[in-house]
Amino acid sequence: MILLMPMVPTPIDAEAAAPNGSRKPTVAAPASASPELTARPHRRIFTAQDKLRILADTDRAADTGGIAAILRREGLYSSALTDWRRQRDAGAFGALTPVKRGPKIAEPNPLAAEVALLQKENARLALRLKRAEAVMEVQKKVAELLGIPLAPNDGEP
Repeated sequence: MILLMPMVPTPIDAEAAAPNGSRKPTVAAPASASPELTARPHRRIFTAQDKLRILADTDRAADTGGIAAILRREGLYSSALTDWRRQRDAGAFGALTPVKRGPKIAEPNPLAAEVALLQKENARLALRLKRAEAVMEVQKKVAELLGIPLAPNDGEP
């Protein structure tokens, strides 16, 4: 990086100037960015306790300019104070706590595990019944081939 030093005209330089007496001005190098500034600004988040503390301070500030001094000290606008007062007056202390953004996660149903277990058992028993019916069908066919008469059942055809 090359830094240019500002040029101060000297008697020699004045003589070497252009015939019309004009010179291009020398520009100093731009100042570097302040190390105190962050690369990307971020939004401040006030906790419910901070909001209630600031509201209590402003409620106690009765003298002229007291609320403005608190707002300057905290770096707030009066609209934020108005919103916080409205939330507090509505009795929404829960509204003063920050809410996580995005889709809400539904609480699991306490009976969901029992339902899943019963569905699994139902599927197991249905498979067992299907196998038993297949075995009975094979026994009927074998008895028919061998000519063994089967006793009639109560309700089955």
